[in-house]
Amino acid sequence: MDKQPKNGWLKSLLLTLMHRLKQFAQLWSLQTLLDLPDRLKNLWQQLIGSYWFIPSACVLAGILLAPILVTIDEHFDRETVRELSFAFTGDDEAARAIMTTIAGAVLGVAGTTFSITIAVLSMASSQFGPRLLRNFLTDTPNQFVLGAFIGTFSYSLLVLKAIHKYDVAFGVPQLAVTFGIIMAIICALLLVYFVQHMVHAIQASHVIEGASNEAIKNIHYWYKDRCDINYQRNVVHQDIEQFHTWSATPIYAPSSGYLQQIYLKSLVTLSQDYAGVVQIKANLGDFVTDRNIIGYFYQRPANHPDSRQQTNTPKLAIVPRAPDSLFWQRFAGCIRIEQRLSHSNDIAYSLGQMTEIAVRALSPGINDPKTAVNCVQSLTSCLSIMMRRQPPSPYHFYIKNPDKSMPDKTTSDNSIIEKVSHKPRDAILAVVTHTPKISDFIDTSLGEIRRYATADLMVLKALCQAMVDLNYAKVNNAQQQTLLHELTLIERAGQDNLSYQALVDDLSAMCAQAKQFILSDNDQHQYFAYVAKFDAHIHQALQTQSR
Repeated sequence: MDKQPKNGWLKSLLLTLMHRLKQFAQLWSLQTLLDLPDRLKNLWQQLIGSYWFIPSACVLAGILLAPILVTIDEHFDRETVRELSFAFTGDDEAARAIMTTIAGAVLGVAGTTFSITIAVLSMASSQFGPRLLRNFLTDTPNQFVLGAFIGTFSYSLLVLKAIHKYDVAFGVPQLAVTFGIIMAIICALLLVYFVQHMVHAIQASHVIEGASNEAIKNIHYWYKDRCDINYQRNVVHQDIEQFHTWSATPIYAPSSGYLQQIYLKSLVTLSQDYAGVVQIKANLGDFVTDRNIIGYFYQRPANHPDSRQQTNTPKLAIVPRAPDSLFWQRFAGCIRIEQRLSHSNDIAYSLGQMTEIAVRALSPGINDPKTAVNCVQSLTSCLSIMMRRQPPSPYHFYIKNPDKSMPDKTTSDNSIIEKVSHKPRDAILAVVTHTPKISDFIDTSLGEIRRYATADLMVLKALCQAMVDLNYAKVNNAQQQTLLHELTLIERAGQDNLSYQALVDDLSAMCAQAKQFILSDNDQHQYFAYVAKFDAHIHQALQTQSR
């Protein structure tokens, strides 16, 4: 009588477990794991971004290295050790004194290093902005220096524990003590390097260079030399034009936070399984809540040519299905939302770092327009690369395997019979994302600096020069009109906020010359040099006197 309820409970548990395993297998199929390199990369970036990972690894290395060297000492010939000129050959008292000194010294230096790091972070937060703190925290040399000190301390304690006074056969681990001395010397050199590195790291030019390099790396990640829509020519264009007319289901954010990454391959697989198109309207870096609509799922009509995907079994097809609970679970795994904003291949985030440095440099408390000019120049370099490259396509497709099994049939008189067949398309529209335009990046970077530098002639003229520099990289008329519009705003900002009319006239003259240069037919093959009216007058007077 008691076995049946017990067996029933066990059977229910097994069924529940099997159901969970089935859901897990559906969520993490081989097709979904196509994004595994990106997911592992994100995990590695999170580990590196934490300040504890490398120091903890160094401590673990010191803990493992100490017993290994002590064990080697036990099986090593003492006479051979004494022949080494740099090896420690003292007694147990000397070894204990040396290791005690090393442990105390490196622990004190580690505390000093940590104090210097905290002071630099506090200064960087107030001068460059809190978003720049990540650049200092993820600085590998800083983490390694602190880890070397703590690792040496852990190593010294364990070696000190292995020194025995009354062990005649083996009393002093000479090789382990020798290695501890070498580590102490290395730590002394690392301290010198750390001070020099921190002095160099807090310089504004170095911070701007680091943010610029990060932005360029992200640009190369998204903006490729070749167009990323190789299969678009094989796609019927009414799919792109008409998917908005299909039945739409709102897609809500699975949680609140910042949208950090979209795993496109997993999302394409999800769209393929449910025979529809997923449109993501949110950009990377946008803050969303769990009630925000970040996109739509468009269901293909039943009569659509791609709504019935032929399988190997005759007369068996996969029909479109509406989003269910499994769909939302899989969708939550296709995007990454975090509570704090990080770079994560986000171009806007990297450009925003340089913009924030420039805006803070223009504040009355800092008043450093030269740093703002350096940020404008670095932003110009990044935007110039973006303008010359092919932007990423917002359309992403599921690529079918081409059907190569189409034998040619001929008649007896060798005349070719044209086979009437519907050749399957190479690509099916699956995901549509939002791609910011170059005008958006210019407005959120250089335009933001313009709004804070309305009363600074140096920065306004640097922005005007930036438009000319970007003109050398333009590839279409839309980019040209964006530059001309930004020049108009720069000129208007100077007219409304500059204190003296002479400064206004100087800026207006430079903007007029820049517009004329951009509108010229051979502008990309000429050198632009602004000459003020006063300088032109002086030059003309000197030429008159020379005659």
